[in-house]
Amino acid sequence: MARPIWTGTISFGLLNIPVKLMAGERRVDLHFRMLDSRNKAPIRYERVNEETGEEVPWKEIVKAFEYDKGSYVVLEAADIAAAAPDHTETVDIDAFVDAAQIGSEYYDKPYILEPGKKAEKGYVLLREVLEKTGKVGIGRVVIRTREYLAALAPKGNALVLLILRYAQELVDPEDYKLPEGGLAKWKISAREVEMAQQLIESMTAPWKPESYKDDFRQRLHKVIEQRVKAKKVVRGKQADESKLPENAATNVIDFAELLKRSLAKKGAAAPAKAAGKRAAKTAKAAKKKPAKPAARSRATKRA
Repeated sequence: MARPIWTGTISFGLLNIPVKLMAGERRVDLHFRMLDSRNKAPIRYERVNEETGEEVPWKEIVKAFEYDKGSYVVLEAADIAAAAPDHTETVDIDAFVDAAQIGSEYYDKPYILEPGKKAEKGYVLLREVLEKTGKVGIGRVVIRTREYLAALAPKGNALVLLILRYAQELVDPEDYKLPEGGLAKWKISAREVEMAQQLIESMTAPWKPESYKDDFRQRLHKVIEQRVKAKKVVRGKQADESKLPENAATNVIDFAELLKRSLAKKGAAAPAKAAGKRAAKTAKAAKKKPAKPAARSRATKRA
């Protein structure tokens, strides 16, 4: 069962509605690891001091703002805490605006608000009034450590919290070279307009988001499956496919299980064959040298 990101309230006027902030999207990206092409070993990223070349432990790392090339202002944890908003578990509604006034370019990320215990009545009241008036609530919300601008809107039986981009985060279209003027300036005929309209009308259909699939991801998924079945895989020296991190993405879990099944026969046969070779090598060495010196020799070789 999904866990809430935080439990708090929707606050506007004197009304407070207890809610739980739930994820409204799921990531289905394929996550790749970077390997060295020469020996297929995973590549690590290290925190290295530019002057000494030595790795820096996390406890010695501080945050700083580069206000000029090579010049920094170091920020302490207390500075960041002092700048953080006070209300970290509240959706503070500042105003209600017409939903149609918000351009699509402002919308960023969705969350779903689930009513808290015995908060259904206030939840339904706000949802239905927003639906009836065509309004959305605009306010601020703190998610984890950052404050966001957000829109509170009705969608079916749910109240959804839509993270918005700030105006300064958007690029003004006028910054680019765009064609000015209308049909007459660009000598577009009435016939061309009519034909374009007919084409659009012929391709018009109801919006069904579930009918659109990530074809690239599906094709890549098939390539990975084919490589696994053909045993064109790389096994790390210390890899343990039986364990997965608790926060592993669902699509990664499918791949891990597939790898385990595909490599099970190969993995089971390899240890037995290797054990036989080691036993024969040990017996041969025992005939030539005493057991104890032989053990020291092998240990030295391994070292």
